[in-house]
Amino acid sequence: MADIIQLLPDAIANQIAAGEVIQRPASVVKELVENSIDAGSTSIKLVVKEAGKTLIQVIDNGCGMTETDARMSFERHATSKIRQASDLFAIRTMGFRGEALASIAAIAHVEMRTRRQSDELGALLQVEGSTVKSQEPCQCASGTAISVKNLFFNVPARRNFLKSNSVEMRYIIDEFQRIAIANPDIFFSLHHNGSEVFHLTTGNLRQRLIGIFGAQSNKKLVPVAEETDILKLSGFVGKPEFAKKTRGEQYFYVNNRFIKSSYLNHAVASAYEKLLPADTYPLYVIFIETDPAHIDINVHPTKQEIKFEDERLVYNYLKVAVRHALGQYSIMPTLDFDIDANFGSSPQIKPKSRRDETVRSASAQPASSPIPAADNPLRANNLKNWQELYEGLDEFDREDNPKNPASTPLTLESNWHQEPTQPGDSHSISTEHHQRKEPYQVHNTYIVSQIKSGVLLIDQQSAHERILYERFLDVLNQQKASSQQQLFPRTLTLSPNDAALLKDILEQVNLLGFDIQEFGVNTFVINGLPSEMVGKKDEIEVIESLLEQYKGGVDMKLDIQENIARAMARSAAIKRGQSLNASEMHMLIDKLFACQAPYKSPSGRHCFITLELEGLAKRFEG
Repeated sequence: MADIIQLLPDAIANQIAAGEVIQRPASVVKELVENSIDAGSTSIKLVVKEAGKTLIQVIDNGCGMTETDARMSFERHATSKIRQASDLFAIRTMGFRGEALASIAAIAHVEMRTRRQSDELGALLQVEGSTVKSQEPCQCASGTAISVKNLFFNVPARRNFLKSNSVEMRYIIDEFQRIAIANPDIFFSLHHNGSEVFHLTTGNLRQRLIGIFGAQSNKKLVPVAEETDILKLSGFVGKPEFAKKTRGEQYFYVNNRFIKSSYLNHAVASAYEKLLPADTYPLYVIFIETDPAHIDINVHPTKQEIKFEDERLVYNYLKVAVRHALGQYSIMPTLDFDIDANFGSSPQIKPKSRRDETVRSASAQPASSPIPAADNPLRANNLKNWQELYEGLDEFDREDNPKNPASTPLTLESNWHQEPTQPGDSHSISTEHHQRKEPYQVHNTYIVSQIKSGVLLIDQQSAHERILYERFLDVLNQQKASSQQQLFPRTLTLSPNDAALLKDILEQVNLLGFDIQEFGVNTFVINGLPSEMVGKKDEIEVIESLLEQYKGGVDMKLDIQENIARAMARSAAIKRGQSLNASEMHMLIDKLFACQAPYKSPSGRHCFITLELEGLAKRFEG
């Protein structure tokens, strides 16, 4: 039988390697910018178009290359960083494998211009799919400029798996920020589709963090500094009250290299024990300096995983250092754990009396009202079932207590939107047919409402999220919402990452009744609010929370309208720990059971549970 094992052609081998090293445009950004840092650059400019799918260009003022080195740099395993195996245990550079440029050139059109400062002429190389198309002398600035065009042009399957431009741009910004944070002594800029996203001047670490996360981040930072014979820890951690509901501002660096480590993340989380509410994540940027001989970074092609010689020792040092920093700056548990950390204490909803609301609703219906139940069989059926739930309760109450006064009538108006309650309207339930006892709260979190078969226990936040989710989704589908202009518009300044995200979804957000416009770099002006939000929530906090919630929905691959409706509902809903009066509780109950799907919140939590009298009785049996 003939031999069947053979060496792969270089072009195919490079494409295989590219599958590990280059997963998306952000991977190209990481490799090229790290090469610029290794070249001793003090200024690095990153230019991308269409989130890197069309163009990724990195321009630096580093040492440059000779014509021969420029040609060799596109060969596999060609590197200037190591010479022998032992060098793997003394690595201080970002790159060392010699795979990046070869992998990029295998799946894109690459153009390189490079010149050493001592040379009069530079070199121009053009490579397509691992094939050098041209190589010639050229006039160019000292340093290196690499342009990567048409990424994955010969790997259509990989190109088809790329996400939307907004998602891919988020990955690019993440990689850019990780590198920029680690090198505050280098000037960085990032341009996307002709607009400058970042302009980071040189300075210290605190100044770099302010440049990336915005001026408001300065008040969040607590310095960390500990040094032992084995390792040195430095950086910043965030104050607990500024923790967010989503991850994304957690950075670990070992010998100036960004790494991912759930083990070290757990160490920091342990240091914040009893200082944070559940499911919130503090900001931290922590640098670990140690002898390269005590670590192994040759674990994964992305070089973002690392192995320590003694992980437990690093864990304990890190935990103690963060605790010491928080204690030294008198960071105490000041949060009310029952209240959403993104809002603090929210103002109570103060609707007008039920009679006033009914009269006003009967006279006019806002354009943003959801579809009336009469036009929605599912919603009308829900209301019918809700009526049956309470049927006979007034007779039961009279038998139990003849002196029991009539309770508040069941209506369906709410502070979020009003619907007509005209005679014959399926949303209007007369007190002549049934009455019910006043609901009450337990721990300002759950609403207890008596029904004929037992008791309803309602999660007020989950219920309100369901109500608002359906309302906002309906508004987005109809593209109609009532808005109220602000007498004094407010200015909102975001981090570049969040600003880019808000720009992408600004049209849909404004459909909800906001009037938000761009107002300079990473800055927006809020001219108007949804009419139902006026005076009830801080609009800046709502928008910031909306963006955090939206990021989670992107990871869950929700479509944009569903994601915005879900995120907005989570942001604007009343929170656990908020006190409600009887009228507000009635409104919440009424609106919940007018929903098409009242059983669960958009995030999957139960909105209510039923405790049957028969089941309760059995629990008291001996």
